Amino acid sequence: MLISTRGRYALRVMIDLAEHPSDGYIPLKVIAARQEISEKYLESIIKLLVRAGFLQGHRGKGGGYRLTRTPEQYSVKCILKLTEESLSPVSCLEPGAPSCPRMADCRTLSMWKGLDQTISDYLSGITVADLIRTDPDAGSYVI
Repeated sequence: MLISTRGRYALRVMIDLAEHPSDGYIPLKVIAARQEISEKYLESIIKLLVRAGFLQGHRGKGGGYRLTRTPEQYSVKCILKLTEESLSPVSCLEPGAPSCPRMADCRTLSMWKGLDQTISDYLSGITVADLIRTDPDAGSYVI
């Protein structure tokens, strides 16, 4: 599993908006400048987040984007599942994957399933709120 730039940038956008809740709707240009991400590339990521209902957009004067829920209600897993094709460590565990003819004899399948579950549990247990905390004992997440 390799998290793409799109997944990492989506997390950065969500964190940015969570860190500035009182700013109302935040223009794409402002988010792009703060995060040092190309506006053009950010547009495609924002579009995904809006379509999924994670963000709300407003056009015109005072327009921009804001979170639709509190930062505690967005897990890292839900954001990455939206942006990544798969979070599975091996192709046979990807959703919709064809059945592997070696599955019945595979000595490593249970290990891969365990890793897949560990990744899922770990990412489900981290929220955007966790990522914006400045408590040094809260963990050190770098995106």
